[in-house]
Amino acid sequence: MRIRTLKWPRIRILWKNTVLFLLFWLSCWVFLNTFLFVHRNVFSDHCTDEESKRILAGLCYDYKDGVITGNLCEDMCVTHKLVYKHCLYYNQGKKVMQADWQGQSIILKSTNEALSKSEGPIFLDGLEMQTLSDAELLLMVAVEVKNVLGLDLPNKTMMPAWTEKKKGHNWKAELVSMWSLFQQEEYLLFNLLQDFSKHVLRVIGTCGNFYAVEFLTAGHAWKQNLFSLEEVFGQCNIGEKRIAALLDIAVSFLDMVHQFDNDFSHTLHLCDVKPENFAIRSDLTVVAIDMDMAFFEPKMHTILEQNCTSNQDCNFFDCFSTCDFTTYKCGAQRENSNLQVICDKIFRRWFTVSIMGTTSIFPLQTELHKAVQQCAQSTNRENLFSKLYNLLRASQHQLLKKKSN
Repeated sequence: MRIRTLKWPRIRILWKNTVLFLLFWLSCWVFLNTFLFVHRNVFSDHCTDEESKRILAGLCYDYKDGVITGNLCEDMCVTHKLVYKHCLYYNQGKKVMQADWQGQSIILKSTNEALSKSEGPIFLDGLEMQTLSDAELLLMVAVEVKNVLGLDLPNKTMMPAWTEKKKGHNWKAELVSMWSLFQQEEYLLFNLLQDFSKHVLRVIGTCGNFYAVEFLTAGHAWKQNLFSLEEVFGQCNIGEKRIAALLDIAVSFLDMVHQFDNDFSHTLHLCDVKPENFAIRSDLTVVAIDMDMAFFEPKMHTILEQNCTSNQDCNFFDCFSTCDFTTYKCGAQRENSNLQVICDKIFRRWFTVSIMGTTSIFPLQTELHKAVQQCAQSTNRENLFSKLYNLLRASQHQLLKKKSN
């Protein structure tokens, strides 16, 4: 009986240790699998200088081999006036890097890391390219642009004058480079809107499938004021100066919305509205710096008009329609608006008591707060646009009057 009494405590201790070991092993297994999952899905496109330099070295190899061309290639690959600084963003093939060029910071972008991953024009094979007329080239470019943007363009909107260029030795490299750029929707939008809007990035130049745009500091989702105003024009983040700056930026947002809604042949829809996709110039002009999810009306219709079983199926990021339960098709017409989404995702965080301060500094903050809340929840864009615009202008006038007194 004594032996049996001693045996059971030992068994219990052994069982307890076994359970603890199994729990420890299970915890390690869960942790390891979670780590691998996060690493694979979040950090698979991690931005590294080594990878970026390898990509640019490949670009220069193609340039020196006569495969590509562009106004930045010589400075990037030969004179080294264009100097790589660091990478900013890799995601699903898209590469974004910062560089210095002739004393100014620029951003290099491409949706493909190498020209070989772009689809070249099939008519470049053999001698067929030499027989193409300028009119035929223009037609092919128009078809390519329509495929990418869903937009019909007038002749020579995007195409340079190619007369006599087919006699040059680098004609094929120019066309290959141009074609690789025309497959990138964001490049097409920036290039198309250069002369029509101050609210898009300026394209500085190209090299092969990479294009360079001006460098501007993006907004920050984690900062209460969204934009680093002190980086733009010094320490102005307190009191009346800060409020005046926010009002100027808000007015510029509304100017951008009005232009994208009305000034082009089709509405330009912004389907990914967040602070990181916008920046401000030194004059406080708002600039859309990431337009991968911006679409003109014809392509917006194609994107929205899908099969559905619920309204949730008709949501495409910040753009949505509703499901017709007789046909089970989403409506082709977007039901919310650029204004509504900007009110919801940008203005809501600005026009609150905690940010705008006391009514003694900003008397109309209560009215603006209510107008922004209403704007974020309503599709009545015309009346709300006018109401918001007038309130912002009246607020600017009050601040100027107070300052003069």
